[in-house]
Amino acid sequence: MSHFHRDRSPTSARVSRRRLLSVLLVAQLMVILDVSAVNVALPDLARGLGIGGGEIGWAITSYSLVFGSLLLLGGRAADLLGRRRLFFAGLTVFTLASLASAAAVDATALFVARAGQGLGAAMLSPAALSIITTAFQGRERAGALGAWGAVGGAGGAVGVLLGGLLTQVADWRAIFYINLPVAVALAVVGRNVVPADASEPRWRGLDLRGAAVATASLAALVYALSQAATAGWTSVRTLAFGLAGLAGLAAFAALEGRAAQPLLRIQRLADRAVGGGFALMLVASGVLFGTFLLSSLYLQNVLGTGPLSTGLAFLPLAATAGAGAHLGARLVGRFGVRLPMAGAFAFAAAGMLLLAGVDRHGNYFADVLPGLVVAGLGLGTVLASVGLSVLGGARDEESGMLSGLNATGHEIGGTLGIAVLVTIVTAISGSTIGPASADGIAAAFLAAGAIAAGGSLLALLVLPSARSFLPRLRLAPSPLPIH
Repeated sequence: MSHFHRDRSPTSARVSRRRLLSVLLVAQLMVILDVSAVNVALPDLARGLGIGGGEIGWAITSYSLVFGSLLLLGGRAADLLGRRRLFFAGLTVFTLASLASAAAVDATALFVARAGQGLGAAMLSPAALSIITTAFQGRERAGALGAWGAVGGAGGAVGVLLGGLLTQVADWRAIFYINLPVAVALAVVGRNVVPADASEPRWRGLDLRGAAVATASLAALVYALSQAATAGWTSVRTLAFGLAGLAGLAAFAALEGRAAQPLLRIQRLADRAVGGGFALMLVASGVLFGTFLLSSLYLQNVLGTGPLSTGLAFLPLAATAGAGAHLGARLVGRFGVRLPMAGAFAFAAAGMLLLAGVDRHGNYFADVLPGLVVAGLGLGTVLASVGLSVLGGARDEESGMLSGLNATGHEIGGTLGIAVLVTIVTAISGSTIGPASADGIAAAFLAAGAIAAGGSLLALLVLPSARSFLPRLRLAPSPLPIH
């Protein structure tokens, strides 16, 4: 149920849902911006706090480590403790941690505050997505999830622009301070539009044992992937944490199969729309995060573009990703998820192949812009399609669980993609810094194209046919059984 008041006129209810969707999308955009915006500001941040080159990566890792490892718990907590409660709790934690990040006086204070932002985001993001899946049904749900995909695709590009702008006209602290008025506005408006929780918090149903195993396992995996490019894929540290994380996830799957109230209903992964969508989220996020990173490295380190100009260079990607997400929602509503996602991945692969032509003597308009436009359209379509695949037929009582699964795929896939592609750049060029890195960046774009092409083939193999998927999407959520 949507929990909107039944005595409202249809027009009033639609207006309320539009306002609700705006609040949820802005909240998710705020979470995404604090990843990509910080990437652009890292050099200024390092100088401001005196952070050495070997430690500066923790400004990103401390956030992604906590965020990625707690998403499954955050998603299930939304189902059991209340979506509205968790949304506002996450917003509060994220806001206070943003203030602490802006006020940090040394590296330790910043890294702890960034971890706090990750905690708030792990509560806020799956709760917001879960609210969408319960407040909207049928075609409205498809449109809302398409808009969520647009934020996922375009938000990173907007973050690069915002980070460059704030760093250039103010300083790196403004990236965190700007969250404060946005969060206050979200809290004020959200109080009136976010649906009330229908029941009291159910703490006893929360699978704390499974949550501990999942969180520790995902944290180990995220740490291993985030450090692999610098420590080496065969280093003791990478292998130890990576294998421990994988073993922990296997143990988690075994535990959840026997749990009365599991954190993640493992059987749902056997559903081709859910399990296949999750696998393709890993692929899509790896390509998307990699595109942002490789393009930024090329623009700043090879072409010598400044932070603000780099941000402006990503605007076409933001625009085409948003358009692609809108297109994806419409295509899925008509043709299901299999063919639109396969075609969109093929389009993203074409964009990567265009970007693979970059060299040290290139320029933005000839070597970067065409590839960003094509890749943005394909990736935006993919992200909207993936969201509809995993969540399009979710029942109310499992919406938080599947939202957490969807977001986990986004974070783990992105971390894996960055680790693999940075390794390729370093292996070929010896460094990610300076014009000499151009050959490695080109090779990494080529690899990203191969990954996207693999995603196209995987979509054809694992996703359900339109005949089986479309009835679930149109009738969601009431007729769907929980397996």
